[in-house]
Amino acid sequence: MSTLFEDLQEGLLQAIDYAKGTGTARTVTYKIDPVVELNKDQIREIRMHAMMTQNVFADYLGVSVKTVEAWERGRTHPTGPAYRLMSFLAHNQIQSLPFISIE
Repeated sequence: MSTLFEDLQEGLLQAIDYAKGTGTARTVTYKIDPVVELNKDQIREIRMHAMMTQNVFADYLGVSVKTVEAWERGRTHPTGPAYRLMSFLAHNQIQSLPFISIE
């Protein structure tokens, strides 16, 4: 088992080799899908599918219950991060809800 120091040392030696032109670098390319805006019915459907009350949904997204009510009535619209979290919920990309404990 390697230590943190050994891992850091190996990484630094690889970086030095790359800077000298004698090593290769690993590259990773990420494709980030655009944020999909949802209408009031889709927002409510996602919340219901996640089996959350407006109160729990608001707490999960870090907004007020009044904000969720306004979204579901179409008076206001979520911002990008809220849309992204709702999209994860809609596509079952969140296996568990780490911020919620059931007692």
